[in-house]
Amino acid sequence: MQNIQIIDGQGAMRDGRNDRARRAGVREERLRVTAGLPAPLPLSAWRGRSGRRYVVGVHALAESELSDVTEAVLIAVRREGDGTARVVDVAAAGALPRERLARAWMSAVRAWGATEMHVHRLARDEDERRAVIADLQDGA
Repeated sequence: MQNIQIIDGQGAMRDGRNDRARRAGVREERLRVTAGLPAPLPLSAWRGRSGRRYVVGVHALAESELSDVTEAVLIAVRREGDGTARVVDVAAAGALPRERLARAWMSAVRAWGATEMHVHRLARDEDERRAVIADLQDGA
């Protein structure tokens, strides 16, 4: 009697992708399409624990003004000396600006070492923003 296991090809591929995503954790993945441009666009992407990718606009923390940012996911980032980005904290901006809370959060992430603000504006609603935050908080 032979010990043979039948493996579903699509299931194996999906499981392999999920294993890679779990092993790699939350990380920044620079967008290759911006590399060859004369004036690179301030864009990047984050890969969450789930393996999903989130495109973000990159802003220096000093120039970030959150009072007008609405319906977005905000990722406070510390850029290491070797260029590696680390998530400091992740938060959501709702439909209505909350200036006092935004200032308090900005002060806190600065104190924790954040140097950049990455803004993801493609989440369609509050539920999607919460899902993005949960996916990226592994690095926080």
